[in-house]
Amino acid sequence: SSDLVDLEGDSRDMKIVRYLDGAGRAHHGTEADGRVLQIEGDIFGDHAVTKKTAEVARLLAPVEPKQFLGIGLNYRRHAEETNAKIPEYPILFMKGVNAVADPGGPIVIPGHLPSTEVDYECELAVVIGRACKNVSRERALDYVLGYTCANDVSARDWQIRNGSGQWCRGKTFDTFAPLGPCLVTRDELPDPNALKIATILNGERVQDWTTADMIFDVPRLIEFLSGSTTLVPGTVILTGTPHGVGMARKPPRWLAPGDVVTVEIEGMAERLSGKKLQF
Repeated sequence: SSDLVDLEGDSRDMKIVRYLDGAGRAHHGTEADGRVLQIEGDIFGDHAVTKKTAEVARLLAPVEPKQFLGIGLNYRRHAEETNAKIPEYPILFMKGVNAVADPGGPIVIPGHLPSTEVDYECELAVVIGRACKNVSRERALDYVLGYTCANDVSARDWQIRNGSGQWCRGKTFDTFAPLGPCLVTRDELPDPNALKIATILNGERVQDWTTADMIFDVPRLIEFLSGSTTLVPGTVILTGTPHGVGMARKPPRWLAPGDVVTVEIEGMAERLSGKKLQF
């Protein structure tokens, strides 16, 4: 059709966004020449980039995760700042899909199960594009649709003390997983372990490092997580955070109402930011 720019089952060299139009309907689109072109179909299957300029009323998280897999203590300097032993295998935890927050939206500091120790964690998020199981590290990136910015927000009091050391409670409150603003397809970032990554808190760079410091790189994480386990399309993997988290500062720096946190990752079109609000 003359109304289509491209039709592929596999997205290549694109920055994909998800948005609400003026009627409140969700769509995917791709950034091109300063505008967003609407995508028809399934970004995890057959899809087409149309010539229709998207009406973007509000930007959403670029994907609706099928599951969230998080990796803890995956940067050497972060392990050192928390006096933790370098792990022999990746440390896995889960976040609920309820935790997803849109780029620029508020992160809610828990009030019903109150927390006074909410922390930031800039992370590179990996989005699996097709089902994989028992994948070798050499083939691992073939199964990646793309990458996006993430903030693995963590209530340290519930993660460490109140949750009896079970990380999931402190990491899976509503809005504790901002994603976006765009999904960068893997062809645009051929080496996910050679990217600058940073957190900016109220204008101050509090984390500023590189994904090269990962203990287990992205191919190794996919190899490990797919072992005897099917990773379905739409699985989001949070790959760990570098040093500089609020918990490790002296005194600790916890997020407070009105704070603005921005995550920057090299190669991403824009930055992920949002205000902290209390409800």
